[in-house]
Amino acid sequence: MNRFLRELEVQRWDDHRYYHQSRINQCLHLVSAISFVVAYALLFVDPAMAAVVGWCVSMVTRQSGHFFFEPRGFDRVNRVSDEYKEAVKVGYNIRRKIVLMAVWAGAPLVLWLEPSLFGLIEPATTFDGLVHDTGIAWLALAVAGLAFRVAQLVVTKGPFTGFVWLAKILTDPFHDIGLYWRSPLALLRGELFDPMTHVRH
Repeated sequence: MNRFLRELEVQRWDDHRYYHQSRINQCLHLVSAISFVVAYALLFVDPAMAAVVGWCVSMVTRQSGHFFFEPRGFDRVNRVSDEYKEAVKVGYNIRRKIVLMAVWAGAPLVLWLEPSLFGLIEPATTFDGLVHDTGIAWLALAVAGLAFRVAQLVVTKGPFTGFVWLAKILTDPFHDIGLYWRSPLALLRGELFDPMTHVRH
């Protein structure tokens, strides 16, 4: 258990110092984390709507922070290149995220063009039905995305790393709330980037 918690802390630490230097990104992660907690609660009463919230609010805000606000290029805080960070990233790096988000965006289009999903489901006849089917498709995508990356990590880095990463991803919303709740205050003070004094060598 101690080894598991140590590895979990390392993965969280690397994720924070490498990919969350922008205060705007941190604020968007706070919004994402709160909405993910809401989505977790919705899973027990309306799984389709949980997926809609998870993807349309949580994932859009989270990935927007990475795509548009997080600095790229040489990382002066950690003294490493962006290429190095992308290569050692345990979870989804930018390239993998682009593929994942493209599949997410394409799912409603597929259901609109082929409501029965090629005969696999009862076709929706109302807009609410289409939203429900899209939510279920997105929920399946979330599960598949997690399972696929865990399987990749099991093969390339071993089962231990894969299952630690899975635990990290599932608990990130709670961890991010504790980590970034002060970020909006820092942003209001005009601090666009976390000084990362706790990271600098």
